[in-house]
Amino acid sequence: MGLERLLSHSGVGRASLYRHFDGKDDLVSAVLRRRDEHWRRWLRERVEARGGAPLAVFDALAEGAEDSSFRGCAFINAMAEMAKEPGSTVHRLAVEHKRKVTDYVRGLIADAGHAGAPELAEQFTLLMDGAVVTAMSERSVEPFRRARQMAQRLLS
Repeated sequence: MGLERLLSHSGVGRASLYRHFDGKDDLVSAVLRRRDEHWRRWLRERVEARGGAPLAVFDALAEGAEDSSFRGCAFINAMAEMAKEPGSTVHRLAVEHKRKVTDYVRGLIADAGHAGAPELAEQFTLLMDGAVVTAMSERSVEPFRRARQMAQRLLS
């Protein structure tokens, strides 16, 4: 979303925006910090509601993609937007978010008693991210079901 569109939708004046944020990157960084907290809490809650098994992450993601506000992953989108600036704060925050998600998945896998949790967590998050991007492309939750099946084979 461009700055002009953001200003018109929010009803906030340009001067007010710049009183709180030095620029667009500062604003995006603030949004990502808040989104990280909210999204990871949402994922934990949805996974726990499904029994806490590692494969429940795919069911939770499918549920999220069914919402009409689904626009993929804010962190993948931010990294794509900042691809030419890998040292930026926005890129760093997106990478940190992905690491925290991987750590969470690692814990689920370890708690379920599976050997090789660190490697499996990396594979799960690769499947999760791929399913998010494919779900955006296909406008379907089916990619999460396919990713879940692949993850099930990894656990076997």
